[in-house]
Amino acid sequence: MKKNRILIILLSFLAFSNCVQKSSKKTVILKLNVQGIKNIESVGIRGNEKPLSWDYDLELKPIIKDTLYTATFSIITGYKFTEAKFTVNNQFELNDKNNRRILFSENDTTVYEAIFNIEN
Repeated sequence: MKKNRILIILLSFLAFSNCVQKSSKKTVILKLNVQGIKNIESVGIRGNEKPLSWDYDLELKPIIKDTLYTATFSIITGYKFTEAKFTVNNQFELNDKNNRRILFSENDTTVYEAIFNIEN
C-alpha cells in the first residue's frame, strides 16, 4: 500500500512538472504610424506583461516627428503573444474594440508595425 502511494505521488509529480510552458526572452520592436494626428505630446503603449502595464505608458520615441514612433523592449514569457493598446496624449486607441495581439516570432525578435487606431 505504501509503495502504491509513493508511485502515485511520483507519477503525479512527473505529469504536472511537464505542464509548465518554457519561458524565453523575446525582444519586441514596435513601429507606430500616427500620421494625421495633430498636437502630439506623447506616444506610448500599454499592456499586460512587464515591462508593459495598463496603468502607465511605455514611451515610444519619434523617428519622424508627428508621423512614425518606435520603442524596443524585452519580455520573458511562456506565451506566444501579448496584448496591448497604443496611446497618444494618454488616450487609448481602439475604444470598445479588442486589444491588439502582438504575436511573438519563433525567433528572438519580433517586429510589430501598426497604424494608430486602425486594427491590423
